[in-house]
Amino acid sequence: MTKLKALIVDDEEMARKNLVMLLEEFCPEIEVLGEAANKKEAKEKIEELKPDVLFLDIRMPSGSEGFELLEEIENRDFLVVFVTAFKDFAIRAFQANAIHYLLKPIDIDDLKAAVEKIIDSSKLYKSTPDGMDTYYDTIKNLSHQIHSSQFNNRIAISHTKGLKIVEDDTISYLEASGNCTTIYFTNGKRYLDTRTLKIYEEILNPDKFYRVHKSYIINLNELVEYLNEDGHTAVLKDGKHLPVARNRVSAFLKLLKGKH
Repeated sequence: MTKLKALIVDDEEMARKNLVMLLEEFCPEIEVLGEAANKKEAKEKIEELKPDVLFLDIRMPSGSEGFELLEEIENRDFLVVFVTAFKDFAIRAFQANAIHYLLKPIDIDDLKAAVEKIIDSSKLYKSTPDGMDTYYDTIKNLSHQIHSSQFNNRIAISHTKGLKIVEDDTISYLEASGNCTTIYFTNGKRYLDTRTLKIYEEILNPDKFYRVHKSYIINLNELVEYLNEDGHTAVLKDGKHLPVARNRVSAFLKLLKGKH
């Protein structure tokens, strides 16, 4: 099996050495080519070593050098695993953009999962002509979200041919499909994403989207009617009738009354 060549970029030496050790011990699919401690060093090493993947600390000294580094490199034909101590909002931003990340301190199972995903993504993006362009558009979107610390109206959806970046207004509703989510759009199209409905509940703007049932999240702007005959039902603009769970009715009605 061909190994993915990796470069580790982090201003903390101990953090770099720890990640090298973990990758060597638990991820035989990765070959670590080198390390860099800052943006200048990283640019030189990328040019020299031509890695397949960067394990990149998101906030080196300036607080945004990780993103600045990616902006300044012209031939970006590598994928990125962001290594971060950020939590809460930033994690939602990573999930919304379908970008690989590891949370410090690094968990071995999380590392293995990230490596598996990056291997799949590498095959996917490099096999399509505009795959890498779409990927870096998504990273730019991620950077904007983290720096502005606000919900973005664009999210990235992983599908069988790569990433699709969509405006959340174009989503009608989402349905749980096992550990995946089927996303239904207002134009009648649909996509299957490998993330759970729970993750979508966290990353979608709560002012626009509401989980009416364990299996459904609706775009509130697509709602035209609520019915309480023969159970509880949300009716959408396209005529779709979706169930509202009994234990969610009270909060749902309160939310609707607050909007009007």
